[in-house]
Amino acid sequence: MFNIGIITASDKGAKGEREDISGKTIAAMLSGLGDIKHYVIVPDELEALSREMVEMADNLEVDLILTTGGTGLGPRDVTPEATLAVVDRQVPGIAEAMRAKSMEKTNRAMLSRAVAGTRGRTLIINLPGSPKGVQECLEVVLPALEHGLAILKGEASECARS
Repeated sequence: MFNIGIITASDKGAKGEREDISGKTIAAMLSGLGDIKHYVIVPDELEALSREMVEMADNLEVDLILTTGGTGLGPRDVTPEATLAVVDRQVPGIAEAMRAKSMEKTNRAMLSRAVAGTRGRTLIINLPGSPKGVQECLEVVLPALEHGLAILKGEASECARS
């Protein structure tokens, strides 16, 4: 079991003006992978997002941080920039796989700027802001997450299939 953190980037959600269904969708879909150790809604602000990612990775020692929202082209969509500011290494295959699968459903998937990367032994993945987008993208990455997290934590060493 892994420790999981969820960050929702939403100006309205942070003010209590909108229910965070996307964050709840993430929590429900990951119930078999681990425990939600920290969940927060922050405004679409680079510093607030980066600060929460650092707090979860460095101080709360979560294994996986999933963000939702702020990955589009809007002027306040800064989640990818916040993520890139705090990761040590990018994991481009995760975002590429999510976009590729999403493109099968809508050509608007090409507008996603989501990224993924690691900070120490924590994997950070940006997900879309819509509950439907969250579900579709998590379905793509979930089959590989347990193995990827085990490797990142040093609990597994081989990716080759037997």
